Amino acid sequence: MKGIEINGISKTFKDTKALTDVNLQLEEGKIYGLLGRNGAGKSTLLNIINNRIFQNEGTVTLDNEPVKENEQVLSRFFLVNENNLYPEGMKVKEAFFWGKEFYPDFDMEYADKLCKVFELPKKKKIKNLSTGYQSIFKNIMALSVNVPYVFLDEPVLGLDAYHRELFYRLLIEKYAQNPFTVVISTHLIEEVTNIVEHVIIIKNGQIIKNESRDDILNDGYCVSGPAMMVNAYISGRETIGEDTIGGLKTVYLLGKPDDVLPDGLEISSMDLQKLFIQLTGV
Repeated sequence: MKGIEINGISKTFKDTKALTDVNLQLEEGKIYGLLGRNGAGKSTLLNIINNRIFQNEGTVTLDNEPVKENEQVLSRFFLVNENNLYPEGMKVKEAFFWGKEFYPDFDMEYADKLCKVFELPKKKKIKNLSTGYQSIFKNIMALSVNVPYVFLDEPVLGLDAYHRELFYRLLIEKYAQNPFTVVISTHLIEEVTNIVEHVIIIKNGQIIKNESRDDILNDGYCVSGPAMMVNAYISGRETIGEDTIGGLKTVYLLGKPDDVLPDGLEISSMDLQKLFIQLTGV
């Protein structure tokens, strides 16, 4: 298969099971949203794919080639996360030269342009940047590196609303010019709903949803109204959660609503964040 194939990945840290039998396929030229609560296993999975840590069981391949300790394959990946792997004292501009050395298609001119757009001082040491500007620096690297697979683990950590919106716009522009595979792991679900094409939801180290964004959103809805009427409507239907305020009740359901509803009930679409909260709640 063309793309990344993840088969039977499991990972344990001491007595903690971080991932259990994870199976995924990441196709070429698609934007994925990897969603999960804190500790669900998102970062562990991205680190395994990128050979930062090793799994206890299972395999990761790219175009049928093993990823583990395969520098030729790994040169096609780029991971952004909270870790700073750059040498102590390295400046932003020096990191760009480093990027060019390890990634031949690294676009120095574009990186310089983005520094001006984000007002990132190139002569500053990376370790002295604020949390937000460290994220900006890493995102500039990711947008400039020009590899087929980019993994973004909380890419907007510390960024204000303006810089988050700017980053999303630049990411979409870059993708539109030359599609590549992007995996975005984030807690800001509302902000990426219109960016991602495919959604992967992970809970307690296991994949519980792996579908196109549109299919997921079209397969759920909310019904609201007086509690007694709502309870009668949902009888025999697949529900995933509910909220009650006074005598009014909202229930979240999977499937399709009836064409005709009893008077007093309202149907609304379920957005991705609502669906995520209901699926991953305790």
